[in-house]
Amino acid sequence: MKKNIIIVLSLLVFMSFFSCATLQNNQQQGTAVGAGVGAGVGAILGQAIGRDTESTLIGAGIGAALGGIAGNQIGRYMDLQEQELRNAVAASEAASIRREQDILRATFKGEAFFGFNSTELKPGGYAELKRVAEVLNKYPQTIIEIGGHTDIKGTEEYNQTLSLKRAEAVKSVLIQNGVIPERMNTVGYGESRPISSDHAMNRRVEIIIVPIRQG
Repeated sequence: MKKNIIIVLSLLVFMSFFSCATLQNNQQQGTAVGAGVGAGVGAILGQAIGRDTESTLIGAGIGAALGGIAGNQIGRYMDLQEQELRNAVAASEAASIRREQDILRATFKGEAFFGFNSTELKPGGYAELKRVAEVLNKYPQTIIEIGGHTDIKGTEEYNQTLSLKRAEAVKSVLIQNGVIPERMNTVGYGESRPISSDHAMNRRVEIIIVPIRQG
């Protein structure tokens, strides 16, 4: 745990420099990336989604390095983003968007993105994520968790590793399409969070989008 705290503190220092270095460029693109706000929402993301202290610290670090939205504007901001995400995946039978208060959850069926036991993204997955990235880039005042999930086939350790590598593959493609790496955190949940008795339903990747509250 002590080692993890040191890593997070180092990340905070790096990200504060990153924010300062990129602020001017991002402002020119209409992107409001700032420093020193949003840590509270980041911490909420870590605890509510990661459900452990380490994730809370990481979430706080991410939130602290990004700008925020005024409280009375969050609902509208997420309404617009939700609609654009729904439009982006409307033609896909492998994707769904769910709203949980002001948190958006985009779920993608595992077989649409990856082959059996593979961490290499399928061509169709690249096109899907490109459309998603365009929306994420348009709404930068959020932090993002990319979570990989598997069924119960195979060992627990193997499934956890596989799910993390798949989450990291998705993150890599989003970065290639312009999403700022510091906004994103990857988690491998393995078989620990089933949503159905159907193995195919449990094999999935989820992108969770949380608004950063100003102040």
